[in-house]
Amino acid sequence: MNNMNQMMKQVKKMQEQMLKTQEELGGKTIEGTAGGGVVTVTVTGQKKVVNVVIKPEAVDPDDVEMLQDLVLTAINDALTKAEEMAGKEMSRFTGGMNIPGLF
Repeated sequence: MNNMNQMMKQVKKMQEQMLKTQEELGGKTIEGTAGGGVVTVTVTGQKKVVNVVIKPEAVDPDDVEMLQDLVLTAINDALTKAEEMAGKEMSRFTGGMNIPGLF
């Protein structure tokens, strides 16, 4: 019975550490870019877009679709990097296992 109590304490401690890490990820940011840096998107480690910067040279009224593509590319780049960052942080607790829905 003592082993079970000890194991439950360890699980609880791990859960608390995971929650703390998830909160810390919300304070970290990462940037994604497109078009050689003419569009930059900043996201948090929790995959929330917090900033979009579009340099004037990216704006061509005759080619709005290109700007839209650049924004999408920058967002996806930033989200991919945020996912990688979160995965590295959370792998400390999962031993490298990919647990769906964990983050």
